[in-house]
Amino acid sequence: MTPEMVLDVGQEALWVTALLSAPLLISALVVGLLVGMVQAATQIQEMTLTFIPKLAVLGLALVVAGSWMLGLISDFAINLIERIPELIG
Repeated sequence: MTPEMVLDVGQEALWVTALLSAPLLISALVVGLLVGMVQAATQIQEMTLTFIPKLAVLGLALVVAGSWMLGLISDFAINLIERIPELIG
C-alpha cells in the first residue's frame, strides 16, 4: 500500500464524511439562525428555546435525507471492500 493510496482513501473518507454531515449541519444552522433572529426581534433571551426546533428539524432532515445518506455510506463501504486486493498489493 503506497502513501498515495492511503491519501486517496483518506481523502475519499473525508469527502463522504462531509457529504454525510452536510444536511444535518445546514438544517441546524438555518434553524438556529431563524430562531436567533426571532429572539433578537422579540428580546426573548432564553437559551433553551433553540433546542426543540433544532431537534425537530434534525429529525425531519434524517427522515428526508436518511436513505440518501445510507446509500452513500454503503456505496463507500462496498467500494472500499472491493478495493482491498488492490490496496493490499
